[in-house]
Amino acid sequence: MTTGRHAQLPNLLTMIRGLMAVMFFIAVSNYHSPNQGVFWLWIATGLFIVAAITDFLDGYLARRWQVVSAFGRVMDPFCDKLLVIGAFVMMSGARFEVPEWTQSGHWITNATGVMPWMVVIMLGRELFVTSARGVAESAGIAFGASWTGKAKMVLQATVIPIVLGLIAVAPPAMHEWSAWAIQTLIWITVLVTVLSGIPYAMAIPQLMRQKDPV
Repeated sequence: MTTGRHAQLPNLLTMIRGLMAVMFFIAVSNYHSPNQGVFWLWIATGLFIVAAITDFLDGYLARRWQVVSAFGRVMDPFCDKLLVIGAFVMMSGARFEVPEWTQSGHWITNATGVMPWMVVIMLGRELFVTSARGVAESAGIAFGASWTGKAKMVLQATVIPIVLGLIAVAPPAMHEWSAWAIQTLIWITVLVTVLSGIPYAMAIPQLMRQKDPV
């Protein structure tokens, strides 16, 4: 039998992830490309990895102990999006801009390879899926997370710390191989993010046939 204390542990992990997301943003804000505040970049990378692990743990424990709650259904995806989309927003910012005086890699404008338009696309995908799921569930249509959505989340949570680690070890503005590796990872992530929305888009015709409640 699950105790009351154990029942709250998944929700506690979710709240910790939200807090760590904020700490991650603060740590990233202390870095400036190409090599100012690298220590803070390592701190940010570590925070992100730990926060991503809590995402796996809270869901696993909630299912194992059968303590899925309304709080968790709301806050878990919110903290996920806060962490991941927030990370991409920070990575597209001015602190990762490549200065003109760098030795090589002048074709790069941002060390992370993340452009603002990429963030808009990824955010748009999340808003679309969240809105479609809300409409579907209100109409009594099963609209759970697809395997493509889960794969997208795993890929994003893996690529972000890898990219930050590469920037810390080998700033892409000074190491062309690092720049190509980062660009490849980011483009694959954007592509998978877009493709992961297709199963949800295919459900739109079914939603359109539903009548609004009187």
